Amino acid sequence: MGKKLLASVIGLMLTAMLAGGAIASEKVYVNGIDFGFPPFGFVDKHGEPTGFDVEAVNWIADKMGFKVRHQPMDWDGIIPALNAGKIDFIASGMSATAERAKVVNFTKPYFRVTQVLVVRGDNTQNLDEILTSGKTVAVQRGTNTVKYLEELAARPGMNFKVAKYDSTDLSMQDLPIGRIDGSAMDSTIAYEMMKGQDYRIAGVFDAESEDYCYAVRKADAELLDKLNKGLDLLKADPYWEELKAKWNIH
Repeated sequence: MGKKLLASVIGLMLTAMLAGGAIASEKVYVNGIDFGFPPFGFVDKHGEPTGFDVEAVNWIADKMGFKVRHQPMDWDGIIPALNAGKIDFIASGMSATAERAKVVNFTKPYFRVTQVLVVRGDNTQNLDEILTSGKTVAVQRGTNTVKYLEELAARPGMNFKVAKYDSTDLSMQDLPIGRIDGSAMDSTIAYEMMKGQDYRIAGVFDAESEDYCYAVRKADAELLDKLNKGLDLLKADPYWEELKAKWNIH
């Protein structure tokens, strides 16, 4: 092999090695999502992670120069998974509460939500009537609404049972067949849950409104900064309104 040819081959090998090293070192962040919380984060009929937050984070990752993989998991174990290093952040309709802020850091808020009760369309009772007449109200495990409903059920004059589910959409499978009388959920997902069904909102709970934010580990200041800057860019871009319209988010 001639010297020039050998030099060319070595040059190509070095280029390939450097390129491979760059690819290998490119940071991939894992976003933990709820497996059943449409329209923000869920697994579709093809088994693929999707939803408003999934698409929003994909856009942010592209703009901020990192890769992202979305990992569906049970909601009640998602913060422990974050702090154990199994995922890198949570972008899946998570309410930023003072209790959660003790163990994670939150980005800037991107949605404000209230808590509502969804019932069948043929149920004419209002919220107060349902909560005082021995009915069964469903709620997703690991949400702030669980604690709120348990505290509410203990108040004088209240008379309802709390049924806990792994996801809100699972509770909605039991609503039309009468296993539950209503499902408590964030106002932001109620429209998606009621779409194409004979459901209605029986009322709004008196719980304080909450902000949706992304969550990261306490030590991950760099990632927190990337996500905050990415959210600012996204909310200033026309794509933000397109996403909200696509996923029917009000």
